[in-house]
Amino acid sequence: MQDIQSSGGMPINQVNAVLPDKLTMRIGIPHRGGRLAVHAFDHDYPAMVSANAFFDYKTATFKVPEFTDLDMLDYALDSAGFTAVLNFQKKGPQQGIAGVFPWTYAQYVELAMLLRPRWWSAPDLCCEPAVAGSQIEIDYRVNATATLLEGTLRVIHSWQEELAKTEDARTIANMLFPCTPILQGWSVSDYLRSLDLLQAVWSRWEPWLAPPTLIGLGSVCRRDLRHPTHGLFAILAALEGRLPKGSRLHLFGVKGACLKEIRTMDWIASADSMAYDYGARIQAYKAGISNTYDHRSKAMTSWMSNAAKQMKPTSGDQFRLCFN
Repeated sequence: MQDIQSSGGMPINQVNAVLPDKLTMRIGIPHRGGRLAVHAFDHDYPAMVSANAFFDYKTATFKVPEFTDLDMLDYALDSAGFTAVLNFQKKGPQQGIAGVFPWTYAQYVELAMLLRPRWWSAPDLCCEPAVAGSQIEIDYRVNATATLLEGTLRVIHSWQEELAKTEDARTIANMLFPCTPILQGWSVSDYLRSLDLLQAVWSRWEPWLAPPTLIGLGSVCRRDLRHPTHGLFAILAALEGRLPKGSRLHLFGVKGACLKEIRTMDWIASADSMAYDYGARIQAYKAGISNTYDHRSKAMTSWMSNAAKQMKPTSGDQFRLCFN
C-alpha cells in the first residue's frame, strides 16, 4: 500500500504500481473471464488482459461483467495498442483516441477504474515492422505515444479534481490511480527518445504524481533478441541507468529465451507472454486435433513451468552489477 499524501484535497506523490521485489511473469488471458482465467487462478499465475477483451464493437462500449473469473486473479490491463493499430489499418479512422483506438480516453480510464487491475498501461502506438513500414511512421508513433500519455493523465487529474469535491485523498487515490507509461520504438535511438518524451510529460505532473514505479517497454515480442540496433538486449543495455530513480520495467510479450538474462536485472519488474496460446493453436493444427480449452490450459502450464525454470536464480547471479 502506498502512503497517501494530500494537497488541497487532492492526493499527491501517487505511485502508478506497487510491485513485488522478484521478477513476475504474467500469462496472457485472451478473454474477460472463462476457463483459461480459472486455470491461471488455480495455478496462481499472475495474468495480463487486453482492454479489447471487454470492448463491444456493436455498441462501441466496454462491457464489464458484474462478476468475472478475472476478479480472482492478480492481473494487469494492457491498452491493446497493437490490435488498435491493426484495426485502424484494416478499417480506417476510428471514433476514439487519436482516431486509432475505438474507445475514448474517458471510456478507457473508466474501464481501469471499474476493473481495478494491479496496474494498467497508458495507450500507446506500436512500432513493429509489420505495422510501421518506415522511420517516419516510427517517429510519429513515438511522439504520439507521449501525447497519448499526456491526454490520459489529463483525464485522470480532471476526474480526481472532481472527486476531491466530495471525497478524501485516500479514497480518491484508491478509486483512480495513475497509468503505467509506455516506451515505444524499434531501434535503440527510438526508445531513448521515447524515454526523454515520457519524462518530459510525466515531470509536468509532479508532485501530483511520484516518479513512475513501473514503465512498460512495448513492441518487444516480434524482434531478434541480440540484434545490435533493435535487439531486446541492446535496448535494455541502453536504458539501464537512464530510467527515473526507482523505476522498473515491464516487458510486453517477451520470448522465453530471454528470461535467463533478464532474471539478473533487478530493474526489470515483470514480463508477459501469449506465446503459449499461439503455440497451442499451431500444435493442434499440425496434430489434426481440436484446440480445446484443456489443450490450451496444458500449454499454459507447460509454458509457465518452463518460464519458472528459466527465471530461477542460479549460483553467480548475485554478482552481476546493476547501475540503475
